[in-house]
Amino acid sequence: MRKYTSRIYLTLVFAILYIPILTVVLFSFNNTESTASFSGFSFYWYRELFKSEEAWVALRNTLILAALSSLISTVIGTAAAEGIYRMRNKYLKGAITSVTNVPMMNPDIVTGMSMMLFFAVVMAIFKIADYNDLGFSAMLISHTTFCLPYVILSVLPRINELGDTLSEAALDLGCTPVQSFFKVKLPNIMPGVLSGMVMAFTLSLDDFVISYFVAPTNFQTLPLLIYSMTKKTVKPDMYALSTIVIISVFLLLIFSNVKSTKKNAPKKRKKKEALK
Repeated sequence: MRKYTSRIYLTLVFAILYIPILTVVLFSFNNTESTASFSGFSFYWYRELFKSEEAWVALRNTLILAALSSLISTVIGTAAAEGIYRMRNKYLKGAITSVTNVPMMNPDIVTGMSMMLFFAVVMAIFKIADYNDLGFSAMLISHTTFCLPYVILSVLPRINELGDTLSEAALDLGCTPVQSFFKVKLPNIMPGVLSGMVMAFTLSLDDFVISYFVAPTNFQTLPLLIYSMTKKTVKPDMYALSTIVIISVFLLLIFSNVKSTKKNAPKKRKKKEALK
């Protein structure tokens, strides 16, 4: 009985999560604008999408922003995780770890307002008259800021799990601390680094609330474009664009998981052999 109950529960959870996504994918192939019924299969809206310059500019902006913010937050987050691990004062270490987790628990609307006020102060200090002059920089700083804690959360447990044994052995063999980190520690914590980077990329790709508060008028991301269109009506070409993004993220996650599994396979094999 428990077996069937757990299966039913799991099916319901997956249905709630994925039926809305599958609905968007399905109606992106609808041959009419109707969102109430599926009239027939067609690539018409995908052809219309390729004619929409505004949509492609928004998609390009979104991908560039997500790629750069995830890359920067991964570099800073990995360095921060290593710095937190190296702290000797356990009380200070615990306090900094807790402070790092605060942005993840903070509502996006609060973070968005905070970033907006921060840039208002920056404009006052540097006497910037037009907010559009901050442009892409404001968006990049904001996205890097809210992605950073997720990278630290992903990398720090890997560093704690690895310990100092291999790094100390590398130092004994003549490596400098920097060489020891890049040649020994980084390859071993790479699954955590990649997971953090993928998480940061998807969070940036999906963000609307923070972007809504800090985006200049001359820079528009895909979520902002879709929101502006919902004030009128969302045409199925937006479903087509959303489907392309969904498939892209899905393939990225598969690639990340496959790569992580391949890297961990030799370690699991060695553990099994050791147990035998």
